[in-house]
Parts: sequence; C-alpha cells; structure tokens
Amino acid sequence: MLFLCVHNAGRSQMAAGWLRHLTGDQIPVYSAGSTPGVEVNPVAVEAMSEVGIDISGVEPQHWTDEMIGEVDVVVTMGCGDACPVYPNKRYLDWELDDPAGCDLTMVRGVRDEIGRRVDALLADMTGG
Repeated sequence: MLFLCVHNAGRSQMAAGWLRHLTGDQIPVYSAGSTPGVEVNPVAVEAMSEVGIDISGVEPQHWTDEMIGEVDVVVTMGCGDACPVYPNKRYLDWELDDPAGCDLTMVRGVRDEIGRRVDALLADMTGG
C-alpha cells in the first residue's frame, strides 16, 4: 500500500505508521509525497508516539515508479493532480485536514481519523 500526500511529512507518514503497526511486515507499506518536505512534522511524531507508534525515524521522500509497482492500493491525501495515476491500481482519496503548522490537539484528531480509515481499509482488504 502506498500513502501519498504533498509533503510526506504528516498524513501519509501517520497512515503508513498505523498500517505497519497493525500488520507488521505482512503488507508492503510505502509513504511518499509529490513535493517532499525537509522533515516529518514533529507534532505528528509526538501524536503517533502517544498511541505507541514510532515514526521518528522516517524521512519525507518522493514517490517512485518502483513503489507504485509493488502495491495494489494507492491512498492519496490532498496531492490532487500531482499524485500519480497508474493502470490496474486501486485508488482512494482521503480528504483530511493538513496537520502542518497545527497544534497537538488538532493533529490528534487527524491521527485518530487516519487510524480509523486505515483500520477500515485493512478490514475491507482482508474480508474482516
């Protein structure tokens, strides 16, 4: 699964963190951006650590053809026309507030919504 957003510094990193937390290494998980930032949002790192998920060691990166080639599902989060579209992939667009520059309370809400969506997507993919 590939999670894409603009800066790959918040939403997509939190989504990848949730999926890795829930599945371990059972599903290939990638996170990337159309215009990667310099670092992962420290408030997103803090919010995820509150639920026992460590995303402190990840870095923003640009999506690659290799990433897309290895996944069946691409989840976009606000990158619009800048996000790639390839044939034979399932695409989902999650409209989520961008946590960039926001306080911890707001980022917690985004974190929790992403967690619910990742959980629902995983249940849909696995039939339960």
